[in-house]
Amino acid sequence: MKLVVTGGAGYIGSHAVKALLKAGHEVIVFDNLSKGHRAAVGEARLVEGDLRDEVLLTRILRDERIDAVMHFAALAQVGESVQQPAWYYGNNVLGTFHLLEAMRTAGVQKLVFSSTTATFGAPESMPIHEELPQRPINPYGFTKLVVEHMLDDYSAAYGLSFAALRYFNAAGASPDGDIGEDHTPESHLIPIVLQVALGQRNSISVFGDDYPTPDGTCIRDYIHVDDLAEAHILALEQLQPGKKLKLNLGIGTGYSVRQVIDACRKVTGHAIPETISTRREGDPPELVADSRLARKVLGWKPRFDTLESIVETAWKWHRAHPEGYASKG
Repeated sequence: MKLVVTGGAGYIGSHAVKALLKAGHEVIVFDNLSKGHRAAVGEARLVEGDLRDEVLLTRILRDERIDAVMHFAALAQVGESVQQPAWYYGNNVLGTFHLLEAMRTAGVQKLVFSSTTATFGAPESMPIHEELPQRPINPYGFTKLVVEHMLDDYSAAYGLSFAALRYFNAAGASPDGDIGEDHTPESHLIPIVLQVALGQRNSISVFGDDYPTPDGTCIRDYIHVDDLAEAHILALEQLQPGKKLKLNLGIGTGYSVRQVIDACRKVTGHAIPETISTRREGDPPELVADSRLARKVLGWKPRFDTLESIVETAWKWHRAHPEGYASKG
């Protein structure tokens, strides 16, 4: 197929681009580079642009005879969404609207959408399966849920075929060591812990040790970024006219913050000092996926099914690129 991948210069998008190219697809990356990195695009063609430029999107989709779109372009920080909700609604909701309109004008009927477990908010039961109520507790999660509703409506009215993949905590890096995680500022736990191991931070702050969990720290389901990319390709291959999929993606095992730190200590061989800070507002005690439906429907099976195997790939990337993509220069 010939695809446009929005946000393809970002963390998860770039790994999906690499997997698509390896599978023989032709890829055009559409990214404004506000969060992504030109160096992460690899051999794919890059078009720099904003999601809200519907004219440009329509021209690319139509002139390049695009078969399908993978949509990763989004702002994705919970705390930031609380402080700047207008930015999130403008980019995540309005930007996606313009993308869908461009697809409709150009006659592109297949979309794989990067959704999130944040649409479920703080569920009353674990693990999180697809039938649980979606009650987001922050603007980020709500913008993603709004888009899921948009996709339902476009499917019913215009025949859009889509997959909304709600994933849990993306982690790790390409085992080849060529692309990985590079955010400014960094907000994800594993790379922050590894920055301590590299001597770039004095210690790791644990936000709360009094949660109702075995060791008092929050529990999350960590899924390797390459396993996410593989799920996107499998979902793409299943899209037929009018078909829609909504699936949760995780490995089905929860790890606490302290377990993550301990795994990083074991993999890196560094002490990694920790300090205890106050809880962050809106952090649920536990988020773990029930991904049985994705495994059944897609025939998907995560290759990286242990925390240490995920951390090992991240450590390889961060050790070789201590300044992220800037390290190459």
